[in-house]
Amino acid sequence: MYLDTGILVKLLTPEPETAFIERELIGHSLVSSELALVEVKSALFAKERAGMITAAQRVKAETKFATMISDGIFKLTNLNNHTLRKATQIIQGCHPKVPLRALDALHVAACDLAQDFPLCTTDARMHAAAKAMHIPVFPENLPVKV
Repeated sequence: MYLDTGILVKLLTPEPETAFIERELIGHSLVSSELALVEVKSALFAKERAGMITAAQRVKAETKFATMISDGIFKLTNLNNHTLRKATQIIQGCHPKVPLRALDALHVAACDLAQDFPLCTTDARMHAAAKAMHIPVFPENLPVKV
């Protein structure tokens, strides 16, 4: 199962969907892209700035994330030229129906190249792009946000 950054953040900090996501991930091999290293850090700082978490909670989440990687709870796929080319193809393949952002296209591409399905995301654009590219998505029917 490929996890986008939004899902990773739900595992690291309490959000309304956290318990549901945790239950659904049990027993699955978990994968994300090296892109998550930067995006998770950015998302945690954004949550701190917004007052959703404290600095101490951010540090705890960062430590948890590092431990999940070092303990092999999930693996990170490499970002490389092949992934970049695939992301460009996905953007072109989704245009004009899905206005896919670059970082989201990189996640969809990394998932497709790793063949670690489904793509676990609650992002509406990424969800739509994956479906357009015939990539299995989870949660399939959960309301997604833009």
